[in-house]
Amino acid sequence: MTNLYGIDARSGERLEPAVPETTPGEVAERCAAADRAAPALAALPLDTRARLLRTVAAELDAAADELIASADRETALGRPALEAELARTTHQLRLLADEVLRPDFLQRRTEQGADGTPSFLRTLLPVGPVAVYAASNFPFALAVAGSDTAAALAAGCAVVVKAHPGHPLTSQRVDRVVTGALRAAGAPDGTFSVVHGMAAGQALINDPHIRAASFTGSQAGGRALFDAAASRPDPIPFYGELGSVNPVFLTRAAVSARRSEIVSGFVTAATRYVGQLCTSPGLMFVPADAGLDETLAAELSAVPAAPLLNQRILDGFRQGTQRLAKAADPLVATTDGPHLFRTTIQEFLAHPELMEECFGPASVLVAYEDEADLLAAAGRLPGSLTATLHAEPSDAAVVGQLLPLLTRKVGRVVWNGWPTGVAVNRTMHHGGPWPATTSAAFTSIGTESVRRFQVPVTFQDFPGDLLPTPLNA
Repeated sequence: MTNLYGIDARSGERLEPAVPETTPGEVAERCAAADRAAPALAALPLDTRARLLRTVAAELDAAADELIASADRETALGRPALEAELARTTHQLRLLADEVLRPDFLQRRTEQGADGTPSFLRTLLPVGPVAVYAASNFPFALAVAGSDTAAALAAGCAVVVKAHPGHPLTSQRVDRVVTGALRAAGAPDGTFSVVHGMAAGQALINDPHIRAASFTGSQAGGRALFDAAASRPDPIPFYGELGSVNPVFLTRAAVSARRSEIVSGFVTAATRYVGQLCTSPGLMFVPADAGLDETLAAELSAVPAAPLLNQRILDGFRQGTQRLAKAADPLVATTDGPHLFRTTIQEFLAHPELMEECFGPASVLVAYEDEADLLAAAGRLPGSLTATLHAEPSDAAVVGQLLPLLTRKVGRVVWNGWPTGVAVNRTMHHGGPWPATTSAAFTSIGTESVRRFQVPVTFQDFPGDLLPTPLNA
């Protein structure tokens, strides 16, 4: 049996105990158990489903000290950030519990027949067992008990999580907490399980009991799983969140009005979580005559390097900055720390590699001359999760031209702010066209994230007492 080991993100020391990789046979057993649990889980009254989510949240809160200490060792994100992340994780579980109890949660619609015509009831039901591929950068909020797991449980689906190898010990601890909480709350056996290892991940996406999958991670890894999901004998939906450059557009009026605020805001956003956020601003379009280069470089240079999540991410960051350095001029190049590059709009349009995400604290400034440059750049950008506009009321004309371009490219447009804070609420859309995600119509954050794991079903002339239990609540 092959073992995985956690690594101390600060020292590089191997952590004990070992976490055994899950064999393909064990994956098959857990997926079969999830399939057996699915009917009973789907039949639970909605108030019971909500109680499951709240119980998981309460038990995670109770285990906070142990979980945060473990995650800090494996990620070096620091206790304050991890405390906030765990609070976000339990908040989204409770938010979804509240959502489950809303009258419109199942989107029940009826059409009463007359004069011999049929009657119809349309509603949303659980898709079935869901595979969740955990992320590296959020060991709580996007991992074993994160937003995808919470959304699938809220939908009434059993979940099999493929843990991320960057924090196996934390994943194992969260697994124990969630499994115990669900058992105590009365969930059917097989409702939740966790698997470890690359072979397990490959077996999971191909298991015939899995009816949908979600993923947060690299474009290469997500594309491989997306292709696997599509090439199954019975293709399944795959909801991947992959890569995003999150462009920022500064107008001259904005720089003139809020220069210091923009500089400090950018530096904070670009280095938050050591730049290891899917919403980090990887591109910023600045007026060529704004004189921001030296100011931004000085402020960013003052930010010390900090450990990245793991060696694989560090290697990818080094490769990404080397790629950017071949097409743009380095302004800041801290060893394994913040990087800032500069190029012109003409060079930017000639080098599509500058439009690719470099995961970590790296951004590219693109100097433009006029509004036509901004429109040309916006039209060429790849899909992203966000776009940000820093503008003033006098910029209404150019904003009006940019918005139709940007709303075809991104899932969230930010006005005079920064994209790195992703609110967990009923209005958030955390998605966007490829390569930001594999399905721009869906969000992976907020209450609408549940819709990925529900399927519409219409009942025609069906006796009410024979409908699924949640529809009779």
